[in-house]
Amino acid sequence: MRIDGLQYANWSEKIFRQMRQGGLDAVHVTIAYHESFRETVLNFERWNRWFEQYPDLILKGTQASDIDLARDTGRTAIFFGFQNPSPIEDDIGLVEIVHTLGARFMQLTYNNQSLLATGCYEAHDTGITRMGRQVIKEMNRVGLVIDMSHSADRSTIEAAEISERPITVTHANPHDWCPALRNKRETVIQAVVDGGGMFGFSLYPHHLKGKTDCTLQGFCEMIARTADRFGVQHLGIGSDLCQDHPDSVVEWMRNGRWSKETDYGEGSAAAPGFPEMPGWFRDNRDFGNLATGLRATGMSEDEVAGIMGGNWYRFFRDNFGPVTT
Repeated sequence: MRIDGLQYANWSEKIFRQMRQGGLDAVHVTIAYHESFRETVLNFERWNRWFEQYPDLILKGTQASDIDLARDTGRTAIFFGFQNPSPIEDDIGLVEIVHTLGARFMQLTYNNQSLLATGCYEAHDTGITRMGRQVIKEMNRVGLVIDMSHSADRSTIEAAEISERPITVTHANPHDWCPALRNKRETVIQAVVDGGGMFGFSLYPHHLKGKTDCTLQGFCEMIARTADRFGVQHLGIGSDLCQDHPDSVVEWMRNGRWSKETDYGEGSAAAPGFPEMPGWFRDNRDFGNLATGLRATGMSEDEVAGIMGGNWYRFFRDNFGPVTT
């Protein structure tokens, strides 16, 4: 089983076919960065058209059993998520609405302070806000998973403590391996896994040691060390693949509508566009290279299978539905 915990590609038939060539059974795709509720609904609508156009390649995923259906029929299940709480605007009632529409993940922040928590680029992390506590409770109730990939340390730890269900960091790496602002310190990873949460490893070059020059061996050895420290059952892949986008999309990701100036984030003014991916992970067809690299570290087949998708499957199964009594 192969599951990618996050992608944001310029979707096309080509990419859907590459998912099949790479054996992807499920992918969590971002359908909102800074969009309002209405704009996000239009993104759901766009995906509905793709499901109609390519029924032999993709299907809409809302629960883990949809991954079983995808595997049985040679397709990829698509699960939706937001990298910002902007789709719920300032209305807690929209949490249940977006879940009904098909959202299964929502970050409490992108890089900036939100109404719910503090983003990783802010100078001061004030933690989960009053509204954030209420939204976490509502997300727990309906089965919308809390994602803290772009959140600051205190906010992430508090979210793990407040949430009554496991939370995620769908796409990041350990900070001590690569000290990017987006990567997570040990105390943060510990808080996530202590609550039964999942940590997805990112292949976005700004999150990698050596960036584009990061080696497959180095990446997989980092995963192996993280497994020894935190337990392999809590780990998966969240590639953060941003395939085929023009560089102008980076400005939307980083700036939204909040700034007139360009925020280069973890990049630099000399390299404002998308960074080049490592040669061993250009697109979904290279997903199998990760399994090969993990085996080379000495991991067992069961451990490799868990990281490649089995752990995400279990997490999806347990957390996408409402709380049962």
